[in-house]
Amino acid sequence: MTSIETDVRQYIVDKLLFGRTDSVVNGDTSFLESGLIDSTGVLELVAFLEEQFHIKVEDEDLIPANLDSINALIRFVESKYAASPDSRR
Repeated sequence: MTSIETDVRQYIVDKLLFGRTDSVVNGDTSFLESGLIDSTGVLELVAFLEEQFHIKVEDEDLIPANLDSINALIRFVESKYAASPDSRR
């Protein structure tokens, strides 16, 4: 498991599952379809990504393809790193 995945999974458990470890969230589980996140949760998720990974989430980045699952988040952060190597933590 990569550091990005570990950090994202911990955020999901802490903030979206409120510490419940009995719930299973697979890499491709849709946060929206499963009811784990709402519009306020998306804003909190974006704040987490920017702070934790030192990236800038632009308005055009706010699409489900980037933010709707653990795997999508990992790909998104990795793509930000690839676009700007100086943003690595």
